[in-house]
Amino acid sequence: MRKISLVAFALLLSGVAFADQNATAAPVLNSGDTAWMLMATAMVMLMTPVGLALFYGGMTRSKNVLNTYAMVFGAFAISFIVWIIAGYSIAFGVTEGAMMKIIGGFGNIMLSGISWTDLAPSAPGLYPKFVFVVFQGTFAAITVAIAAGAVIERMKFSTWAIFVALWTLIVYAPIAHMVWGGGFLFDEGALDFAGGTVVHMNGGLAGLVLALLVGKRTGYGKVAMKPMSVLLTAVGAGLLWFGWYGFNAGSAFGASTIAGVAMLTTTIAAAVGAVTWVVVEQIVYKKPTLLGAATGAIAGLVSITPAAGFVGVSGAFIIGSVGTLIGFFGVSVLKKKLGYDDSLDAFGVHFLAGLWGAIAVAIFALNDKNLLWAGPLKDANDRMGQIMVQLESVLVVGLYALVGTIVVYYVSSLLSGGGRVDAESEESGLDDAIHGEKVMNL
Repeated sequence: MRKISLVAFALLLSGVAFADQNATAAPVLNSGDTAWMLMATAMVMLMTPVGLALFYGGMTRSKNVLNTYAMVFGAFAISFIVWIIAGYSIAFGVTEGAMMKIIGGFGNIMLSGISWTDLAPSAPGLYPKFVFVVFQGTFAAITVAIAAGAVIERMKFSTWAIFVALWTLIVYAPIAHMVWGGGFLFDEGALDFAGGTVVHMNGGLAGLVLALLVGKRTGYGKVAMKPMSVLLTAVGAGLLWFGWYGFNAGSAFGASTIAGVAMLTTTIAAAVGAVTWVVVEQIVYKKPTLLGAATGAIAGLVSITPAAGFVGVSGAFIIGSVGTLIGFFGVSVLKKKLGYDDSLDAFGVHFLAGLWGAIAVAIFALNDKNLLWAGPLKDANDRMGQIMVQLESVLVVGLYALVGTIVVYYVSSLLSGGGRVDAESEESGLDDAIHGEKVMNL
């Protein structure tokens, strides 16, 4: 009996020691998750200075192609620099008091306080925190680059450069914190898997605001403004589609089953979007276009982004097709009805389709707690409660982006001596007037 008691006591001590060891053990880097996040980050990076630049550049008139490409390329570089300086800290840093629900802290300025050995906060123990910083920085960059599509061919490059820097810090970073970084929308259970509100609604609305403030292109609605190369736009769309796997599946923050869900739903929505747009074109205009297929694929991708890891096959089909129909309405009906000059349809495709996706996630989310983020609403059974949270999220993001973009534009315009190019430069083309280059020297 004594021997049994001693053995039991020894086993108890070893169990306690083992439990204590597990409780204090440092997280261990996972090479598979690290490899996937490195690849996903590179894929999202490809989307902006290559995919989006080609997509927008092809739709631009030949005299402004290089300027359009430069605006997107420059947006990535400038935005990423300010992201490292202060953007990441504002979005994902920690602060005390009521302001922590709107912006993060300033303890990570120039990434101070972060070591190369630290692991990501979103998935402790899986991949390096530095990778998380870069991954999120690529999201910031593409968001402001989306807005460029609304004001190409008439906005000063100097004004745009200042706008990108200020907007990333003042508008994007706080919104990212509110939705993703532990702000009040995150705490209330707002669902945005990869950027319906944070990226697409935000960037699309900023584009519309800029288009209204800068004004219409000279001759808009009176002279033909044909795209230089639909082929370039289609290639850009294909590269965006490819990069979107890093965008959506990468937002699972690891090589997991949820990443697989996001990859499948992303592909479904993009394919459905391309087909839906072409079918509607055939019905309305009697001509299915390559430009329409490319635009439809992007609309489908935008629609599924906030829901990619939360919905199943049927949800992806419905979200992608309806989002594309909404995008088509925005581009072909609403834009003409209201008369605003959103040059490359940043508002119609990104804001409207993103808005639909941000609300649709509450309708089609699978009833599986393992697919939902932490928060008060952890169960897809509470559909109406989640819909109300999603509506609050889109309203807050929309209002903040609207006011913030107006303020940032006027400050940028003041610092650069006006936001619009002169009439002579607009007439001759911004490639030569601003950059002293031509797309082809024949």
